[in-house]
Formats: sequence, C-alpha cells, structure tokens
Amino acid sequence: MLPVWLNNPGLLLILAGCVIPILPYRLRMAVLLGAPIAGLAWLWQIPLGTTTQISLLEYTLTPLRVDGLAFTFGVIFNVAAFLSGLYMWHTHSRLEPAAALIYAGSALGAVLAGDLITLFMFWEVTAIASALLLVIRGLRDAMIVARRYLLVQIASGLFLMGGAAIYIHATGDLAFGHLGLDAPGSWLILLAFGIKAAFPLLHNWLQDAYPSASATGTVVLSAFTTKMAIYALARGYAGTDLLVPIGAVMTIFPIIYAMLANDLRRVLSYSLNVQLGFMVVAVGIGTELAINGAAAHAVTHILYKALLFMTIGAVLRQTGHVRATELGGLARQMPWTAAFCVIGAASISAFPLMAGFVSKSLILAAVAHEHWAGIWVTLSAASAGALLYVGIKIPYFAFFAPNDQIECEEPPRNMQIAMGLTAAACILLGLVPSLLYSILPYPVDYNPYTASHIVTQLQLLAFSALAFWLAWRAGLYPRPKRAVHLDTDWVYRMLLPRFGYVAERLYHASLNKLGGGLGSLAQTGMARLRLRYDARGVMSRTWSTGWMVLWVAILLVVYLVMYY
Repeated sequence: MLPVWLNNPGLLLILAGCVIPILPYRLRMAVLLGAPIAGLAWLWQIPLGTTTQISLLEYTLTPLRVDGLAFTFGVIFNVAAFLSGLYMWHTHSRLEPAAALIYAGSALGAVLAGDLITLFMFWEVTAIASALLLVIRGLRDAMIVARRYLLVQIASGLFLMGGAAIYIHATGDLAFGHLGLDAPGSWLILLAFGIKAAFPLLHNWLQDAYPSASATGTVVLSAFTTKMAIYALARGYAGTDLLVPIGAVMTIFPIIYAMLANDLRRVLSYSLNVQLGFMVVAVGIGTELAINGAAAHAVTHILYKALLFMTIGAVLRQTGHVRATELGGLARQMPWTAAFCVIGAASISAFPLMAGFVSKSLILAAVAHEHWAGIWVTLSAASAGALLYVGIKIPYFAFFAPNDQIECEEPPRNMQIAMGLTAAACILLGLVPSLLYSILPYPVDYNPYTASHIVTQLQLLAFSALAFWLAWRAGLYPRPKRAVHLDTDWVYRMLLPRFGYVAERLYHASLNKLGGGLGSLAQTGMARLRLRYDARGVMSRTWSTGWMVLWVAILLVVYLVMYY
C-alpha cells in the first residue's frame, strides 16, 4: 500500500516523466503511453467522495480529493496526456516526453489536490515543466519566449502563495473550496487563477508561447495550464458575478487578432482565448447546469483544440511552414490531415453532431436560464464567429488555397493515428453526448438535439458563412500578410523597456552632472579653506596687537547692545 502522501495519480505521471530520460527508446515510448493509461485506470477505480489527509506541523493537508468536478478534469487530462504522447511517439528527444509527462502529471495532481498548499506545489511544477517544453526546442527566439513565459507563470504562483498565506493565517483553514471575493486573500488567488486562465490584459503569454514551441510541444501546452485554471475558478469562485463580464470580453476581443494573424498557430492561440471565455462565463453563473457546461466544454475544447494544433503541427513538420501566406494546396498531398482539420474546425464552430455543439449548448442554456440576455447574444455571436476565424480560415489557407509550389507527404503514422483518435472522439461525443454527460460533476437532464437548438445553430452558422463570403468578395475580410499586429503585450515588451532605457540614460546623465557639480563645489570649498587656514592663510597669520584690540572692542560693543 502506498504512503498517504503518494496517493495521487498525478504523481505516477510525474515519476514516469522523471525516469523516461534514462530509458532506451522503445521502453521510453511505452512509458510515455502507459503512464496515462495507468493513471486513468487508477483514477477510475477511486470512489467519488474519497479524500486522503496527512498532518504537517499544526495543519492537515489533503493530497487527494476525488469528487465529480475533479474526476471530470482528471479523466480528460489523462486522455490528453495519452493522445499527445502518441502524437510525439516518433521523436527521439529524451527531454520532451519527460517534460510532457511531468507537466500533465502536475496538472492532474493540481485538480486532485484538496488543500491550498498541495495546489501551490503542483501549480509551480506545471510552470517549470511547461517552460521546459519551450526551452527544449533550442532556438534563440524560443529561449527568449521561455524566459518571459516562466516569469508570468512564476508570478501566478507567487500571487497564489501570497493569497493562500493570507487566507490560512486569517482562517486557519487549508482546504481548497469555495472562496468567493470576500475571503481574506481571495483577490490575490483570483489574480493567480486569472493569469493562467488568460484573462483580458493577462493573456499575452499564451499567444507568445504556444506558437514558439515545437510541433509536438504546442499540442501538450494547449491542453493543461488554461484548463487547470478553469478548474480552479470553478472550485473557488463559482457563482462570482464578476467572472461573467470578464468571460464575455474574452469571447470577443481576440476575434480581430485571430482574423488578422498570419501564423496559423497564433490564430489557434487567440481562438483558445475565445473558448476559455465561454467557460469563465459559465463559472461566473455558477449553477449546476453552468458548471456542467464549463466542465463539458473543457473536455471537448481539449480534444478539438488539440486536433487543430495536431494538424497544423503536422503541416509545420512536413513543409517547414506555418504561415497562411506560405501554405495552401496541401489537401491533395495530405488528405487525411486535411480531413482531420476539417473535423476539428467543425467541432470548434459547434456544428451539430460535433463535440463542440453539445458542450456549448449547455453553457448557452445555463446563460438563458439565468436571464443574462446580453451575455447570451454575445456568446451566440462568438460561437458563430468561430466559423469566420477558425472554421474556414484554418482549413482553407492550410489545405485548400491555391498553391502548387509545395511538395510533401502525410506525417508519420503515429501522428496520423493520434489525429484520427482525437477526431473520432470529437465525432463520438457529438453523436452520443451521454458519454460526455455521464462524467460531469452533476446529473445532467438536458438534450442538446432539440429542433430549436439545431435550427438556431444552423442559422448562426449559415449567417456566419454568408458573412465570410460577402466580406471576402468585397475585399473586407483581412487577407493574410506578413505584418506585426500589436497586442497589449507591446506595453511590457516594447514600451516599458524603452521607458526604462530612457530613464536609465537620464539617471546616468543626471548622476554625472550632479557628481561634476558636487566635485566643483568641493574643490571651491577646499580652496577657500586653504585661503583661510593653511600656513599662509588669513586665519594662520600673526596679527598685530592693535588689530586684536580692535576686534575685542567690536565684539564687546555687540555683546552690550544685544544684552541691553
């Protein structure tokens, strides 16, 4: 029997990741796939409601808590670890599979943690392991991005640590449960979660990092950090009204950037922001239906977003290109990859019979049930807009745009199998939504395939497709081109460093001037002191008796005047 402090399936994946680098290739790949399968089997046999506790000083830690919410995220994290491992089966790197498993295991450990200290420890391991996925690529730009990424992730951990310390000191309670905004330190903890959930103005690390990783590393990165943050928000801040407008903004502002972006992985990174907004809105509403919707959308989003990153990663590996201006015409040479990309695009666009439809429907139903009319319109528009900036743009520019200059072939067989399994999961969950609903935190009494739901969604998609066609014909839809599109990260990546450079120059210039002025003043003072006090100075001469008598008389007169 394992010690209590090891009784967390996430530690199995972390341990497997630690031993992978010393194993031969075939055994290394077997561990890469076997660890998530073993982790899922372990999690599946743990009864819901199970907790394990250990004592640390005067506190009680809960390294394992399995309830409905933790189970849902634990299942999809193991599945994502398996699919991403299969996708990178062909790699001969020893470090990338190790970092991927440690990253997945720490995210799994975080969602199964029942106290703030355990959560913090796994939270920080995810930051380090995910940064390694950027460093491993070895490119200079990736190293620079990795430093920025790590700083942001560590900052999230520091906010979590500070908020947890305040909360524990004030309440004496370590349990990670519902916090709300009134609990001591809860605003710092919310900021920590918001950074990893890519809240507006805190989101740029995502678009900075994901396009900079390797073709396989991006797939891993897309699955865990942001969804771990969604879980943490659902655990600690369900029903917090502030999250509803934050999530609504998240579904709208990245759309323009996604339409303008030339790098297709950057397009997918911005679209990831939009889908996170749906989940944040659902968490803010906080009803059982809404939390089910957030958890369901996290599951489907991991699948279809991984599928899209897989297909574009395959394109990058086979052609060396990932910009829309350099691609096109690949459907003839990579037909399977093109088909998988279309399935992922249909799912993110919430076509009926696809996974995205059955999860977004839950969120929209929860919003409508709570009478958030404006938010419902916003989410519906964002759902339709997904067809504009991903559903059409990604498959068209990668596979169907005119271009006969690229010669390539399908990616390695393991990548095709991984894409095929992920695409099959997107279709299966869309066709049989009860499979998804059965693992959600609360019982589900909901049918997404009603006539009104289907007709409404098809109308939205048809309108979106018509808008794309008209905008394209009129030249209003932005054509991909080589350009730099400024986002809010320009403030801290360019503007603040320039201010810092100017401030540094002004400081040194003023210091030099001040130092010169002080030196001149000191030299003048020393000259005057020498004039008076050196061997030939006024104060050192021998004065005559007459002068001394005169000065004594003057001082006596001054004294008498002041006295009387």
